Amino acid sequence: MLSVNHLNELQLMNAKKILVSGGSIAGLTLAYWLIRHGFEVTVMERSPELRLGGQNIDVKGPAWEIIKKMGLAEKIRAANTTEVGIRFVDTKDNILAAFPKDNAISMTQEIEILRGDMVNILYEEVKDRATFIFGEQIKSIVEQKDGVEVKFNSGADEKYALVIIAEGIGSGTRHLVFGNEIKYHYLGLYSAYLTMEKSHTDSRWARWCNAPGAIVFLLRPDNHGTTRTCIFFRSPERGYEKLPLAEQKALLLEKIKHVGWEAPRIAAAIQQTDDLYFERVSQIKAPHWHKGRVAMIGDAAYCATPIAGKGTDLAVTGAYILAGELARNKAYKDAFNAYERLMRPYATRVQKLPPGVPRLAYPDSKLGLNILNLFFSLAGSKFARSVVKLFSSGKKQPKEEIQLPDYKF
Repeated sequence: MLSVNHLNELQLMNAKKILVSGGSIAGLTLAYWLIRHGFEVTVMERSPELRLGGQNIDVKGPAWEIIKKMGLAEKIRAANTTEVGIRFVDTKDNILAAFPKDNAISMTQEIEILRGDMVNILYEEVKDRATFIFGEQIKSIVEQKDGVEVKFNSGADEKYALVIIAEGIGSGTRHLVFGNEIKYHYLGLYSAYLTMEKSHTDSRWARWCNAPGAIVFLLRPDNHGTTRTCIFFRSPERGYEKLPLAEQKALLLEKIKHVGWEAPRIAAAIQQTDDLYFERVSQIKAPHWHKGRVAMIGDAAYCATPIAGKGTDLAVTGAYILAGELARNKAYKDAFNAYERLMRPYATRVQKLPPGVPRLAYPDSKLGLNILNLFFSLAGSKFARSVVKLFSSGKKQPKEEIQLPDYKF
């Protein structure tokens, strides 16, 4: 029979046992900070191994401050994609405007890193201090008085004090807990991402090309000798993201044929790749980020879409704050409430897009395309650059977006 002291020790251990569902940036950042605060962490990832694919992300604002707190700034800098700026080109590859990364209106940020490279850096920091389960998914979550009973697709089951969902925009675990109360705000765009071989037309500059049919191509250099390719196109919501890979490829090939520029090269890459990511561009609107002993962070809770350029900021910041509040508060309910109180205003601001976005950047008529290209040319003119330089000495230090609490260990 266990003594009272042993029972108390077991209860204390169980109270520190947390399952993080999702092994990407949000989940791994959360695991890092939970471990720093003394929690026992298990990270579950449905893929059989780390998912190291993906496109450029930028690390700035509150995310950069947190990365520095983690002591990872130099590793992140060393994995920079080498991108020096962005060029807007027409379908004949004429340069309409060029904005180096130190320009106040450039898309390229100071710290650009591939999503997969950042995932790997975070994983290396926690792999020996957390338990990892790959190739698994959650089948059911049953809340009990003193914890959460989790059953996995493999048939295994385990009990945890808390479960944190750090999955993507289409999170299945989220649906198990929150049901239909989560809403998608579709922005009228689909996106496709893939990696292709580098060509003589590629350089350290990113290239953005608007093509007929409300299509945008974005080619970006990486630090692995390949080119990261993004295709965006306007469309009513058609459920394309649910199609089998072969049908998604056929759809893209039909969409981009006869539009000019480097479409033939991109089409050949689409036919060859097995690493195609195809998704609707949507925001996640969740009235609650926690229910009982389960909470959400990252895209599962407040996806802002790549258009906002704040996905990494939200993922890293939400993870840092949730871990800190779980350490600061004795009751998990108080911690969840504090996390949402601190994060929700920030996430709400990030999800607010300027009027006309994204429609204005994706014209479907020839006239609209010509007007947009003229705008790019004017914005990149010597006169416009002089005006920008007059009122801005490079990229100004941005205002503090969210006040980060200083959690003590």
